[in-house]
Amino acid sequence: MSRIVVVTGGTRGIGAAIAARFQAAGDQVHAPGRADCDVTDEDAVARYFDDLGPVDVLVNNAGISASAPLAKTSLEQWRTQLEVNATGAFLCTRAVLPGMRSRDTGRIVTVASTASHIGYRYTAGYTASKHAAVGLMRATAAELAGTGVTANAVCPAFVRTDMTAASVARIQERTGRDEADAEAALAAASPLGRLLEPDEVAHAVIFFAAPEAAAINGQTLVLDGGGIQT
Repeated sequence: MSRIVVVTGGTRGIGAAIAARFQAAGDQVHAPGRADCDVTDEDAVARYFDDLGPVDVLVNNAGISASAPLAKTSLEQWRTQLEVNATGAFLCTRAVLPGMRSRDTGRIVTVASTASHIGYRYTAGYTASKHAAVGLMRATAAELAGTGVTANAVCPAFVRTDMTAASVARIQERTGRDEADAEAALAAASPLGRLLEPDEVAHAVIFFAAPEAAAINGQTLVLDGGGIQT
């Protein structure tokens, strides 16, 4: 049976891979980018979901990152990452939750990060925002316990995306390494020893969103080759 699926930040990278997976399964997929729905704008989010109608699956994927030592992290960088990565997930989850509860069916999957479990240097705003996104998921799951609606999170290590390419470029700029060495430095952050591909993250999202995953609620699935065991 075809479902109505929303994948925020769904125009490229992980979001595009997730959207493609759902489309291949025959679902009706809406993959808004920032131009379609600013997830940090309360009114814009409300209008978008009101116009869309009932949603069966919400994937909170929209996200941004910035890198700087804590002492050099600006308040704007801090606030922007919290707004997109955490508040955006809150606003979208809040928008779909009443309808899912009334129908007693639905899936909410948040794309977080290994940074939602541990701290990395030079990522104070990003790490805090991803911890907040997982905390939101867990609180949502607690409210949903015993219903037909679930909330879970996928937590990948570095993924081959434009966001990671920007991180590689920053490493090159600061260290003088070539692109291959800079990418290897990121890949070494997990036992996997390589960057994840977007479709690997999409596979994990599809798993949580499956009808057969009704008993899985409030969980995080870490994709890093075994470094973080939860």
